[in-house]
Amino acid sequence: MTAPAERLLLGTWPTPMEPAPRLARAVGLGSDDLLVKRDDLTGLGGGGNKIRKLEWTVGAALAAGADTLVTTGAAQSNHARLTAAAAARAGLEAVLVFPGHPDQDPRGNLVLDALFGAQIVWAGDGDRDAVAADIAALRPGAALIPFGGSSPVGALGYVEAGIEIRHQVPDLDTVVVALGSGGTMAGLVAALGPQAVLGVHVGAVGDPARAVLDVLPTSPVDAGELRIRLDQVGAGYATQTDAVAEAMLLAARTEGLVLDPIYTGRAMAGLVVAAADGTIRPGTRTVFLHTGGLPGFFGHPAALARAAAAPPR
Repeated sequence: MTAPAERLLLGTWPTPMEPAPRLARAVGLGSDDLLVKRDDLTGLGGGGNKIRKLEWTVGAALAAGADTLVTTGAAQSNHARLTAAAAARAGLEAVLVFPGHPDQDPRGNLVLDALFGAQIVWAGDGDRDAVAADIAALRPGAALIPFGGSSPVGALGYVEAGIEIRHQVPDLDTVVVALGSGGTMAGLVAALGPQAVLGVHVGAVGDPARAVLDVLPTSPVDAGELRIRLDQVGAGYATQTDAVAEAMLLAARTEGLVLDPIYTGRAMAGLVVAAADGTIRPGTRTVFLHTGGLPGFFGHPAALARAAAAPPR
């Protein structure tokens, strides 16, 4: 296990565990088989799973004397938004480095980034990670927070979450989670074991198994032990597939759950397929980890248009 780090309490714990009987029946499971772990309700900055990681990564930065947090992500990054919120809570400056050029009509997470007071740097056609590293190197007191908050230290937040989940659902069989930068799944694998975690690849990294293994905060796990679905990426990370749109509609109309088109929508689409192909079986207890991302939904015009055009029930 990675050595304990300083922790900055940022969230509200434990997050709720809610039954989802109508959704369970809709995907072919029993009424009592499916629960939703509400890590969208973590509190700070609009909520989401990144808060659990930031408690550890920002805690380590403060312990090292940092006065500025520098991180990267896509323009609608939930991690960047919550890094800016964590910086505001801790009295630090935040610098967010995004690829491309300034958005002429900012919305979604970009609006919240500005609200929290972050400085946004656009990397143009350059390497955003290299730009962030250069900024951190040139600013005394800057701490570089890894992409997605994923590191062995950041993953400690999801070791704790796994213990929390096991306490809430002792007969747990499978946790279904979006797999982006790897840290959330890595922490869950460390706490629950690789067979209890089904990651749904969202296309954020080229090698999702490697991303998980690189930040695993415990003794090594073989890549072949990881349970990862690769079938929900579609045309790429920033796109919404038909299956994801249908999964978002299903969750909304059975349980009133709002998912986003990049992470939780893909995870739910993966759960639907896993229930259909027998990967997840009726009579076993499954937890869907809702990792948040609502502000990003409002930064995705195609998904908004599609949702607005959905016919009434």
